[in-house]
Amino acid sequence: MKPRNVSLALVIALGLSACGHESPSPASQAGVATGLLPWSLPAPPGSMAPDLATGPRGRMALLWLNAESGRRTLLQYAEFGVQDRWEGPLTIAVGNSFVVNALDAPHITIADDHALWVQYLQRQPEGGYGVRLTTSRSGGMNWSDPIAVNDDSAAAEHGFAALWPAGGDRIGVAWLDGRDAAGEGQHHDGHGSEHGDEDAHAGATALRAATFGPDLQRTGETVVDARSCDCCSTSVARTTQGAVLAYRDRSDADIRDISTVAFDGKAWSKPRAVHADGWHMTGCPVNGPAIAADGDNVIVGWFTAANDEARVQLAHSRDAGAHFAAPLVLERGKQVDGRVAVALDGNNAWALWLREEFGGSSLWLARLAPDLSAERERLKVATLKARGGASGYPKLALRNGNAFIVWTDSDGKMTRVQGARFVPKQ
Repeated sequence: MKPRNVSLALVIALGLSACGHESPSPASQAGVATGLLPWSLPAPPGSMAPDLATGPRGRMALLWLNAESGRRTLLQYAEFGVQDRWEGPLTIAVGNSFVVNALDAPHITIADDHALWVQYLQRQPEGGYGVRLTTSRSGGMNWSDPIAVNDDSAAAEHGFAALWPAGGDRIGVAWLDGRDAAGEGQHHDGHGSEHGDEDAHAGATALRAATFGPDLQRTGETVVDARSCDCCSTSVARTTQGAVLAYRDRSDADIRDISTVAFDGKAWSKPRAVHADGWHMTGCPVNGPAIAADGDNVIVGWFTAANDEARVQLAHSRDAGAHFAAPLVLERGKQVDGRVAVALDGNNAWALWLREEFGGSSLWLARLAPDLSAERERLKVATLKARGGASGYPKLALRNGNAFIVWTDSDGKMTRVQGARFVPKQ
């Protein structure tokens, strides 16, 4: 599966066609449109597994898989410009060997030098699947030949990656690596979320990380944690002291709580528990954490069912993730599904999560003080037809104090990527 080169003529044509995907300009919203607003997206029917990232100069990039039945899968992206107009979509890659999974989505990030980087999953000829990485230094018109982030030849699962700008023209990649746990069986192929219990095994899934430059050469690959949860998403944020990576850890006794590790540009710290929930579970819950940072203020959001009580929790750190305060329980009860997204700036902390409801599910948004000391408002963003893992992980990003939200919905026949934006009252 090779990324496409997109001609300038095609880019111009797509840019013109994107005029049908405009959102109201900031001027039209000033003093009038606040609260939850529609956000039209350029992703066509059949799209799923979105990712949303912001970058220098207010850039915002949306990535998704176009997996309409009956044709080859497309990996596509578009940018939401500072004038609130979509540019794109552009196709990054096309093929039959994508791993199409709402719960293990591709990711995009914008490096400090403005280059685009994209990670996706591809089936390996020897079996299993791996993490692939490609970059564009031409605004998405041309993409490099992809490389394998995991360079082993094991017929194993490698996925649930996280990307972050690592300074200058470099990016960091962290991923769950199953090369030592191949005997444990398969966990998360396809759209569903059914997982069997894990019996005794010879190895464990590891959390690995490396950095890459524009030549796609890796440096500093290391095992960050030799034993992590097998199929829970990872999440990363940057503080003034470096990157902080959040993931679901796994002890020898199958306690699956949330931990963080910090990278100062040279070395990784030892894992640190965000909070000792004590959730004992023999199978992977497929429900990873989310992390966001503003300077050295950090928040982590996650799902736990410790003591047989499902809940969504948030925790705040003032020292770049070195220590976290006791968690705030955002919601508890059987209806809580989790799959949390978070965002943070100097004015607000935001949390997004899913509930299971009769006949479908719902997506909820909360706005809090940056230190989580007060909840300012809470609202339902959308009612979804999708149930369980079919809705994947919702995504949340901030620009100019506004929250932008994307998610996957499905009626069982067709998936769609949906969007909304929230403008808080001044």
